[in-house]
Amino acid sequence: MYFRTALLSAVSLISATPTLAQDTTETTTMDTVTVEGSRLNQTATEIGSSVSIITADDIDQLGFDFALDAVASAPGVTVNQNGSYGGLANVRIRGAQSGQTLVLIDGVPINDPASTSGAVDFSRIDAENIERIEVLKGPQSTLWGTDAIGGVVSITTKEPKDGFGGTAFGEYGSYNTFRGGASIEHGSKQGDFRLALVGTSSDGISKADENNGNSEADGYENLTFSAKGGVNLGGAARLAADLVWSNSDTDFDVFSGGAQGSVADGDNSNETEELAANISLITTLFDDRFENLFLVGYSDIDRQNFSAGVPGFAAQGDRYLYRYQGTFTVNDRNKIAFGAEREETRSGDNDANIDGLFALYEFKPAEVLTLTGGLRVDDQDDFGTETTGRIAAAYNPTNTLTLRASWGQGFKAPSIFQSTYICGFCGLTEPNGELRPETSEAFDIGLDWRSQDGKTELGLTVFDQESEDLIDFSFTAGYENIEFVESQGVELFGSHQLTESLRISGNYTYIDAQDGNGDTRLRVPEHSSDITVSYDPDGPFSGAVLVRYNGEEQNSATTTVDSWTRVDVTGSYDLNDRIELFGRIENLFDEEYQQILGYGTPDLSGSIGIRLRY
Repeated sequence: MYFRTALLSAVSLISATPTLAQDTTETTTMDTVTVEGSRLNQTATEIGSSVSIITADDIDQLGFDFALDAVASAPGVTVNQNGSYGGLANVRIRGAQSGQTLVLIDGVPINDPASTSGAVDFSRIDAENIERIEVLKGPQSTLWGTDAIGGVVSITTKEPKDGFGGTAFGEYGSYNTFRGGASIEHGSKQGDFRLALVGTSSDGISKADENNGNSEADGYENLTFSAKGGVNLGGAARLAADLVWSNSDTDFDVFSGGAQGSVADGDNSNETEELAANISLITTLFDDRFENLFLVGYSDIDRQNFSAGVPGFAAQGDRYLYRYQGTFTVNDRNKIAFGAEREETRSGDNDANIDGLFALYEFKPAEVLTLTGGLRVDDQDDFGTETTGRIAAAYNPTNTLTLRASWGQGFKAPSIFQSTYICGFCGLTEPNGELRPETSEAFDIGLDWRSQDGKTELGLTVFDQESEDLIDFSFTAGYENIEFVESQGVELFGSHQLTESLRISGNYTYIDAQDGNGDTRLRVPEHSSDITVSYDPDGPFSGAVLVRYNGEEQNSATTTVDSWTRVDVTGSYDLNDRIELFGRIENLFDEEYQQILGYGTPDLSGSIGIRLRY
């Protein structure tokens, strides 16, 4: 309750003091960082809630090959992977379940309709063609509807640049790992396009920890194609399309009751094909003050498992999305957004449809104060209507300080699997007809401070989230609403420019996540942190050191996963304006650790590569 009292007091204070300070002097970097996931294109000093933004520059600097590693660098995010190189990878935000994280690629949801909870497997999302990743924390259903109960990960692919250009790269590393790709792009006043292809092939490591006697390496192959382009129709109208397609082949290990984590070597593999695409039309009216977006999106996933080369379990799911959003800037102080969405989801012979209406309002009673409110109504064919709301406030008494506070609600409709599963070995003959949507409610309050010279940034966020009616398996009903979870915690971040070429940054997260019985939530560390030291002097060389700490986690009611610390080093050297050499050392001190009990992680390893720009 003290979290709620503090938040409401802060909102009252912010709302009551809009005229105390109206510093309009030199703006800072945060004033220009637009958060696309806010649906109002608010800046980081306007949005009011907690958002982490990872850019393409961040990804390059730290040598992240996959979106999973980049997302893991955001405070409040926990990653669990069943072994490296294609092992199933889940992302949790502030202790919420992985299926409660909505994931978007260029605005299209890619949550898996055929999986148990609808969670996204992050292991196959290559980072090469990502422009930015936004992690919106806490319930965001008012903005994005179902599945956004714990937060949103919004991925935007790279935009075409003006003129003609492209890149090509190749790298080789430990475990016989090769990764390479190329892109080509062109932009003009008439339109633009960008095409990119990237592939990865690795012998990998044993998914089951080799320290437990598992010697068989589990390989991984992936090919990802990305396309983006548009035609400028005149009168500020634009017709555009985005597409990301990937195909992967992953070896994995099998259940073994007597082994650590109940996993051991086995001859199993998985082939997965995924697609996310959309086509959109943007038009403006009233001197560009009224923007209209019409979008049709589609996502698809097709999975096939093999045991000793023999086909086994298979699943397929797809989603059609139809969206309209109108954004009207009334004047400098008032902006509204409203719209409608329809999702049609299918898995096998089953389907689910949901229709949503939403309205958002941004009000600036003073230049230093931004108040945002929203309401959304979603109607699901089988589970009825859910209404969610959101309010936020951002107060900037000076150009170096931002005070933030927000409250929001979330909901998640039962997945197709949960709502249609019949537990035969439980003695049931039909699915549980009493399932209800999961719901959540959360508060957060925070502040961001940056020095006048831009050399130092500090931030603090305190959050409290309650989730009710969480769906879990039981032997009496199959799947039913049986859980209550409360997560409280603190997120800290900071950075300081030590010299013109040397910068240090870091973050720390404390999460206390417990269910209604007071038991600690599984696979959520209480303590986690990242520290990055980057070196970028004038000249051809640059580099960075990343230190990542993950605290002890409860793996099951009776087992835990030990805490671990890993150190990675990256560096690059520009031979000239067009040729770059780069390299990476992972797990520099050869830490032996696990993310999930029984599953292995790479030892000291590395890679070296070359990139050409033209």
